[in-house]
Amino acid sequence: MVAEPSPALVELLRQLDRAAGRTETEASFADGHDRWSLYRAAMDTPGALPLLFEAVSLEPDGPLASGVVGEALERVPADERDRWVRILDPSVRAFSERRAHELGVLESLRQGAVPADSVDDLIDGWSDWLQLRAVRAAADTAVLHVVSRKGRTKRIRQAAVEALRPPK
Repeated sequence: MVAEPSPALVELLRQLDRAAGRTETEASFADGHDRWSLYRAAMDTPGALPLLFEAVSLEPDGPLASGVVGEALERVPADERDRWVRILDPSVRAFSERRAHELGVLESLRQGAVPADSVDDLIDGWSDWLQLRAVRAAADTAVLHVVSRKGRTKRIRQAAVEALRPPK
């Protein structure tokens, strides 16, 4: 059973509620689903990210905190990702560590900084999530050729083949 949110967290959640432009300031936030809904709204409000960080650092539900951080990593600058991952309890940190690494790989692919021969060596260790997004991110068609050949699933390989086709 997950502990109730602390009074400090409840106060932060009320501030976050207002910062995200929501009007549910009378919510108790005892239910994780209510907190998840608030966290999702806050992620879409850039000005609320500092409060969101603070709230998640106090979140007693480890899997909930991990889910929030996993999504927030795509919205925060690359140099802040590690800080977000470190606020998680080590028991729920693995997913977010991997996602932060994968986002860095995607950025490198967008910049053309990962040569196709490196992708050929690394792709087997990539998650399906990363392989599929690599198709959209790759600046080098040679990378797409590797993914079309070595992608883990038919869907991933087909997406790479389609990305290689010239626009109509």
